[in-house]
Amino acid sequence: MDTSEIALRLGTATAAGLFLGFDRELRGSPAGLRTHALVALSSAAITVSALKLQEQFGAGNSELDPLRVIQGLAQAIGFIAAGIIFASGGKVRNVTTAANVWLASAVGIAAGAAQFDIVGISLLLGFVLLVGVGLVERRWLPAQAEEEGMPKSGKPPPGSD
Repeated sequence: MDTSEIALRLGTATAAGLFLGFDRELRGSPAGLRTHALVALSSAAITVSALKLQEQFGAGNSELDPLRVIQGLAQAIGFIAAGIIFASGGKVRNVTTAANVWLASAVGIAAGAAQFDIVGISLLLGFVLLVGVGLVERRWLPAQAEEEGMPKSGKPPPGSD
């Protein structure tokens, strides 16, 4: 894996993270553009590093299994996502943002592993879920949308999910 391949993988992850963070940024979430881009980039960097170590020291070395790295990443991002969620006044907030951070990590892992088809499909589906389903909720389920901090029209209040 040469430097241009590494740059492509890390650049793809960063761009994907920015794309996923855009909706959260528009909604005033504390985990917006930079957070999502950094999660995706760091996930990709750790994945690329694990793959390079395996390439460097041999595929037979079970201590350098890239799947173990991904397992550790999933656990760490789970803790970060859990920290984003909070309850106030009987309402749970930021669940969608936490799930979106989790998706940014998964997309970063896929980009780091050069699984660009997974990156593209995940971005497309993530966009549909965030934007498309959000529009449907505001249009046909206004009570549920308002409960989640999304008014029927206009920009949602800062920090809403």
